[in-house]
Amino acid sequence: MTVQRDLFASNRAWAKTITTNDPDFFQKLSRQQRPEYLWIGCADSRVPANEIVGLLPGELFVHRNVANVVVHTDLNCLSVIQYAVEVLGIDQIIVTGHYGCGGVIAALEQRPLGLIDNWLRHIQDIHRRHEPLFVPLPDGAARANLLCELNVIEQVANVCQTTMVRDAWERGRPLTVRGWIYGLADGLLQDLAMQVTRGDDPNVIYRQAVAAAQLRNGC
Repeated sequence: MTVQRDLFASNRAWAKTITTNDPDFFQKLSRQQRPEYLWIGCADSRVPANEIVGLLPGELFVHRNVANVVVHTDLNCLSVIQYAVEVLGIDQIIVTGHYGCGGVIAALEQRPLGLIDNWLRHIQDIHRRHEPLFVPLPDGAARANLLCELNVIEQVANVCQTTMVRDAWERGRPLTVRGWIYGLADGLLQDLAMQVTRGDDPNVIYRQAVAAAQLRNGC
């Protein structure tokens, strides 16, 4: 019971700190949910969404999975996007990957891990699609960094192809989808120049973002 006791103690200390700063915080929070952003990120415990951008509970709607993948067969992720766009009225979707992502590295190295191999096939497909870019890179770390970036760019493109986002754009919603990457070594976010709004051509922006990643990584 030590683990439970420690975590409950931490919870109470956290709640006390919040209410000391704002006595009505939890009462207000319980009455409404009005986040401005949907964050689609990695499940990695070192990448806590709210803390990275300095937002409190209620200010960021979050979906996380291994390697921040968005595929059209994942009803969990699609349901989150639908709820964010159609119910919460969110107009900013941010796909955030991170350097040193274990899922991306496993996909790159094609190490058999069991059930998750099926999930990581999506990232291996990205690697195959851009395979010539990896040839001049000197080592595994450099290749992993590039694949982490390309993975984010690809997932932004996938978000843009969801029916929920396309329908929102057709209705004239000012919805923006963008891709960022987080550095574990310095705690900083970086914009990957993959930002799509209503009226943009996602394919043009995709090619520009890939070219920028190529330049950034010395391919």
